[in-house]
Amino acid sequence: AAILLKLGGYGLIRISPMLNPHPPNLMFPIMILALWGILMTSSICLRQTDLKALIAYSSVSHMGLVTAAIIVQTPWGLTGAMTLMIAHGLTSSALFALANTNYERTHTRTLLLVRGLQLAFPLMSTWWLLTNLTNMAMPPTINLLGELFIITTLFNWSTPTIIITGIGTLITATYSLYMFLMTQRGSISTQFRLLTPTHTREHLTLTLHLLPLGLLIMKPAIISGLFT
Repeated sequence: AAILLKLGGYGLIRISPMLNPHPPNLMFPIMILALWGILMTSSICLRQTDLKALIAYSSVSHMGLVTAAIIVQTPWGLTGAMTLMIAHGLTSSALFALANTNYERTHTRTLLLVRGLQLAFPLMSTWWLLTNLTNMAMPPTINLLGELFIITTLFNWSTPTIIITGIGTLITATYSLYMFLMTQRGSISTQFRLLTPTHTREHLTLTLHLLPLGLLIMKPAIISGLFT
């Protein structure tokens, strides 16, 4: 999710200029699939019971935005795509790392069975909260910057796209909060009374994911000024 999806996005950025201007019979089907994929994969996240599957479908939803922005072939679209790819690469990788820390202790990925872990791992719960807020593009993260660039680009290309991107953003916020509440809140299961404490290496891994996101907020031109 962190590397291979971005490799595909980079390939689209390099190949798309060769097809510019895009023939309508090539552009519109891809654009429709990308926009429809945003809604479908976001909706699938709302009914997931497997934690890693939820995070994986979340990645596909975000890459639908990236694909749509690249197809439009404007400086704002390419800037937004690059920004969101870098932001999502760090965020998605952090979510998978958090899911793995849960799995190593509970040996299950079923959301209904891993509730209430905030009581056992309060610091890890803080990482969950920060990563989920980043995943739903909370201000002032660079995830929000990338999504605003992309939504503006698509709105300028075709006004009705604001409906799809708006609903997609709303569903993203919904399943991000759903993921946090299902894993951290509630009463912990009696079978998880004896859990292995978290390790320093796990907190270091998450710090190395979220620290670049925080630093890029201070100077987003490092990644957002590539195509302006």
